[in-house]
Order: sequence, then structure tokens, then C-alpha cells
Amino acid sequence: MSRIFFISDAHLGVQGKKEEEGREQLLIDFFQFVEKNGEGLFIVGDLFDFWFEYRYVVPRRYFRIMFALRTLVDRELKVEYITGNHDFGMDNFFKTVLGIPIHQEPLDITIDGKRLYVAHGDGLAKKDIGYRMLKKVLRNPLSIKLYRLLHPDVGFNLALFFSNLSRNHREIKNRDAEYQQYARARFAQGFDAVILAHTHQPQEFNEENHTYINTGDWITHFTYGKFEDGRLSLEYWQK
Repeated sequence: MSRIFFISDAHLGVQGKKEEEGREQLLIDFFQFVEKNGEGLFIVGDLFDFWFEYRYVVPRRYFRIMFALRTLVDRELKVEYITGNHDFGMDNFFKTVLGIPIHQEPLDITIDGKRLYVAHGDGLAKKDIGYRMLKKVLRNPLSIKLYRLLHPDVGFNLALFFSNLSRNHREIKNRDAEYQQYARARFAQGFDAVILAHTHQPQEFNEENHTYINTGDWITHFTYGKFEDGRLSLEYWQK
């Protein structure tokens, strides 16, 4: 039986480098734990507070994290990335250099006979109309192509601006019930478990033989999902 882990919303880069050293080390410790105790890791969006790739340039600030992820791949663990609302600038770096597939759409996967639905969860709420419009603009291939004409130093600062704009759009308090309803709809479609993120609010909800979790975040809660022996659960990392 497999042991698979799910993590999201670390938003590395949201704080100054010194303030983030502790969180970064916690993530590296977690990746090493996954290496020793699991067969796979799914990053359910927004590992970084912003990410944008040029042809020859990627953010150097995240080198240690990228090295830790590549180590998991080299140890033959399955690592995959489902993009979040702060991941609008992803191209082929993760796939070609780190060996990590990138998924722009929700995943429908089967593990040990259980069908799982995995998505970041941005844009699900009924009030997210403005954000859904903004997402179409930011993800448009022409927008990304034009953005790459900017010098990287300018582009990264502008990306941080868009990151803050996206965060300001994310008024997601008290939406647990709305996300549970979304999970129930996926249960009705035949999924055994649903994994969402985005709200930064860890949650586990069980209904008959179905389970929904929200993976929370790695800013204040330090939570993650674990799928083991055919069961999905929400876990807390001991800081």
C-alpha cells in the first residue's frame, strides 16, 4: 500500500529572507521526512508567493527548496505540482530540470483502488467572479509572452505586485461550508476523497466512506495531507 503526502500554500517569498529561513528549513525537514517515509508528494499549489520563469532565469532565492525537491525525484519518489493562483508564471523548468510534472487543471488519480480529486481550489467560491476574470488574463499565453519581454529584475518585482493583488482578492474567510459542498459534489461523481487548498484553513470532513481535506498552509498551521492504507487524513507537522 502507498503512503502519499499532500502539501500547499507555503508562499515562500511573502516575508523577508531572514524571517523565512525557519519556514524554509521546516519544509526541507518535511521533504526529508517524505523521502524516508513515503512514495510520493503532491504540491497542491502556491509553494512560492510568486513564480515566473524566463528562458534562462528562475528565482535564485528558492535554490535550497528546488534542490530538496530534485533530491526526492532522484530517490525515485513521485513528485507532482498542481498550480495555484500564485503560480501563473510556470513553464517547463519544473518538468525538464526538476523532473516534476506541472498540472494546470485538477487531477483525477487512483491510488490503491481509491479515486482522488486533487485541486488547489482557487475560484471555487461563488464570490470569486473578479478573481476568475483576473486568472484568465494572467494565464493567457500572450500575457505571459509579453511579460517575458521585461528584464527579470523588473519582472520579479512586478510579479510580487500581482501576488499581493491576488492575495487581496482572496477574501476566503468562513468558506469551509462552501468547500465541503464542492467536495460532496465530487463524491457524487464517484470520487472517494477530495484534496483542496487555497483557503489556508486546514479542515478534515468525513461522510460515510468519503473524505475531504483542506491542506491548510505552511505559514501559520503547518499542516499536510497523508494518504495511507487507503485512508486520507489531515496531519500537523511538529515545528
